[in-house]
Amino acid sequence: MLNLRELRVSERLNYSGSFLIMRDAAQRKIQDLLEQKKSLTFDLSGQIVFYAGPTKPLNDKVGIGPTTSERMDRYLRMLFELGVAATVGKGKRSELARNLCQFYKRVYFVAPSGAAAALSEHVKKIELIAFEDLGPEAVYRIDVVDFPLIVAIDSEGNDLFSLKSFSI
Repeated sequence: MLNLRELRVSERLNYSGSFLIMRDAAQRKIQDLLEQKKSLTFDLSGQIVFYAGPTKPLNDKVGIGPTTSERMDRYLRMLFELGVAATVGKGKRSELARNLCQFYKRVYFVAPSGAAAALSEHVKKIELIAFEDLGPEAVYRIDVVDFPLIVAIDSEGNDLFSLKSFSI
């Protein structure tokens, strides 16, 4: 189990476990359900949300393509209040996201982008969890082994993209 508070910006790790994959449409649907005082059919508590989408299978392996994270920032407070432990995606985040990571003591990871085929080697299982009507924007659970991640915002709000120099 990851101890998120011990992770520091720019730290690299190979994660084995599961992610919940979701993008804009799923988060908007969650927000709508909550505004309507309806319950979710799945639990976000303790989950790592990966802003990604499944890609076309290659050699019977499901690819996974990280999505730009900054456009998801408007939903981040909601996710953290629902118990999400961390998020994963690609690219920098807004000042709001940095502040929310610090306030809630959460972490944002970046995954290698543009490498769906290579990332597919780490995906062991994919399962539809919710919102089937959204197609590739639905919520999926993927199980991964040794999935490469870099801490881009740590629980203290330190941001990889604001460092004077870094290499990925």
